[in-house]
Amino acid sequence: MAGSDDVSSLGHDREVAVTLDEASADLTNENEVASGSSNQIAASPSRLTNESSGSTNPNQDELIQRQQEEIAASIAKSSLLITRVEDLTSLAADFQNDQAFTNKISQIAKEYSKLRRTRPDGNCFFRGFGFRLFEYLLGDEKRLDEFRSVVSSSKDEMVELGMPPFTVEDFYDNFMDNLDRLKGESKMSINELEDLFNDEGLSNYIVVFLRLLVSKQLQKEADFYQNFIEGDILLKDFCATEVEPMFKESDHIHIIGLTAATGVSVRVIYLDRDGEKVQNHDFPDGSDPMVHLIYRPGHYDIIYQ
Repeated sequence: MAGSDDVSSLGHDREVAVTLDEASADLTNENEVASGSSNQIAASPSRLTNESSGSTNPNQDELIQRQQEEIAASIAKSSLLITRVEDLTSLAADFQNDQAFTNKISQIAKEYSKLRRTRPDGNCFFRGFGFRLFEYLLGDEKRLDEFRSVVSSSKDEMVELGMPPFTVEDFYDNFMDNLDRLKGESKMSINELEDLFNDEGLSNYIVVFLRLLVSKQLQKEADFYQNFIEGDILLKDFCATEVEPMFKESDHIHIIGLTAATGVSVRVIYLDRDGEKVQNHDFPDGSDPMVHLIYRPGHYDIIYQ
């Protein structure tokens, strides 16, 4: 794994390099203590993303970080990263006093019957996508081989873009090793897959790699994706602050980038207050979605037909 001197010599944006190295170091440490101890990553997002609050007051910065840690710890204590499959009626129970959402859930229930919840920690889109993708590939070896072929060149593409090679290799190798566990006589069971995604260190390794895939895709086609960025921020800077860091929420550009990078199509079902009819969006348009997610403001869960 690359040290800080190695990273700075690569010529890549320092903030991105430090973010990736700290992510790798923190996740490696997490794997070493993953047997029941409190999670270092979830409890300290500011340390992983290497972002400051923008304040010049050390006491205020410390207070903000402490509040972030307390919120993250509370969320981690109260929810799994990925739950077992639940009946869609459990979602209806959450909004039993909200007529607008109740009506839309009734519409959704005509096509979907089950869901898995994800922890609302800012990684819910990537974790939900990753779990459903692995779950699907666990039952389709031909599609697994196709997917593995698509992402096999991603490590070299990331390095060509200036990402630190040793760090990228760490996340890439871990991801590909987990893909290999989805096939063969000794392939993992669905229970083992659930355990994998609920092991915070191992699960976050997968999330980080998916984030790097998006960053790679956006930078690779920068002229196109720059049009989606509001304001004067450069795409490279957007990736460093809004895509690669853990706990950053996802928007349409993240979904578009991930579907383009993986060849995996996604349908998002919107549970919101816009209109009376439920809206669906397929990424890319006209595709046959492999992954189905339900979105309510600020959060994604997995949904099943």
